[in-house]
Amino acid sequence: MESSDLKIFRAVAREGSITKAAQALNYVQSNVTSRIQQLEAQLKVPLFRRSNRGMALTPAGENLLEYADTILTLLDEAEKSTQYSDQPAGPLRLGSIETAAVTHLTSLLTEYHAQYPDVHLSLMTGSTHDLVQKVLNYELDGAFVYGPVDDPHIEYVAAFEEELVLISEPGKKDMDELLAKPMLFFDVGCTHRTRAESFLSEAGVAAYQVMEFGTLEVILGGVASGLGVSMLPQSSIAKAEGAGSIVSHRLPKKYRKLEVWFVHRRDSVYSSALSGLLHWMKKDAILNRD
Repeated sequence: MESSDLKIFRAVAREGSITKAAQALNYVQSNVTSRIQQLEAQLKVPLFRRSNRGMALTPAGENLLEYADTILTLLDEAEKSTQYSDQPAGPLRLGSIETAAVTHLTSLLTEYHAQYPDVHLSLMTGSTHDLVQKVLNYELDGAFVYGPVDDPHIEYVAAFEEELVLISEPGKKDMDELLAKPMLFFDVGCTHRTRAESFLSEAGVAAYQVMEFGTLEVILGGVASGLGVSMLPQSSIAKAEGAGSIVSHRLPKKYRKLEVWFVHRRDSVYSSALSGLLHWMKKDAILNRD
């Protein structure tokens, strides 16, 4: 059994299909199918249940996945331990909630890369829940997410403070009228939903409609057109508000404060690239920049 077999097996287990795993690995689909079949033949046990809905792990597959995670993590950490140097270098896989990526990280990561040009940065966006899971699964070295994150395996560095605001189309000021509109949020996992539910409940709104969108730009466009309202960090809507396409409304004090944390696994072997980023952040290169 080779580590490449375990990588392919883990990808299929996580994605739930051969097609999605092949796309994630940038492999030919037939190659993924063949390698899974060879692995099952070698182990003499089925690892997946096949159906029209995709691939689900058998009990044997679930057992193997635990070992695959451990083995691949140890291999990754062994590689990182050999790459450590005083000058940060090598890959650094980061994640971020989209609002922080749009408003903060482009310029900050540009500065970091200028200081450490041998670091190979990659950045993906997603919801706080999904990004934390990717950090826990060793798929990301760290991520910028909304805090707090209550997990004993996670360490964090405070990165930014934001103010959450309600946004609407221009000319709308009556709060009762605004709160009767649909709420526009990111896909499932949007951190602001729980806060919105509490705010709406306190405002006497018993029921409301939610519309889900994939990007910040689409949400801002929907609000500007009068489709609905949303709750977003002030910094992420400042440009649109300055252009006059939307207006913001302050929320009661207890709903305003948002904290963005940089989270990483507590037990990881830190690469020089991650150590360099953490050192840079803790020296206030990022903190209190707004």
